[in-house]
Amino acid sequence: MRSTHSATLVVAILCFGAGLWVTGFSSLRDFLPELLRGVIVTVQVTAGGAVVAVVAAFGAALARLYGPKPLRWFASTYVEVFRGTSALVQLFWLFFVLPHFGLTLSPLVVGIAALGLNIGAYGAEVVRGAIGSVGRGQWEAATALNLTRAQALRCIILPQAFVAMIPPWGNLFIELLKATSLVSLITLSDLAFKAQQINQNTLRTAEVFASVLLIYLALSLLITVAMRALEARAARGLRRGRVG
Repeated sequence: MRSTHSATLVVAILCFGAGLWVTGFSSLRDFLPELLRGVIVTVQVTAGGAVVAVVAAFGAALARLYGPKPLRWFASTYVEVFRGTSALVQLFWLFFVLPHFGLTLSPLVVGIAALGLNIGAYGAEVVRGAIGSVGRGQWEAATALNLTRAQALRCIILPQAFVAMIPPWGNLFIELLKATSLVSLITLSDLAFKAQQINQNTLRTAEVFASVLLIYLALSLLITVAMRALEARAARGLRRGRVG
């Protein structure tokens, strides 16, 4: 497992290095700072969106499973609306429509919120499925120990479900990273936006977008490495009787 992580990390570093090499080779090194500024925005949206997605997913999943009826209805509506509509429309709605109701948010906040809530709707089903996959015997054991539902979830059910949900969450975080290219449409200068600007200024389409492709690939591979390491750590902790 550790060798697999190392190999993936090496590939990620090589891809990022190759992207920078392509940039330098094509005389675009003068614009590299602009690309890197775009990378910073992309990483900010991805990281912020990931936090929003995890919070929304766990909140919606637990509400649908154990909440009172009004809360279950609200959580189900959230999941179905955000899964059943386009992320681009959600982004535009938060950015262009909310101001008509007196709520104006910065482009960065809108990007994080829209993409986070979109991915969180899919993540809610991942969390719900992972909790449902834990054997009923675990609940019976919790009842025998006289644990409350909250205690059973925190100490017994969620630690086991957490291991099962990490791989799908890795895929969702990569989807979130790729979806960040949409924020360029609400004036955020992310990596995709910077690439378009540089391409218009230099007309070196192949070199610019080859570099951007490799940077996106490197970032997605870094997410993969991090999630696999987290999965391995969680599995070891579960075998020792704890997660973390």
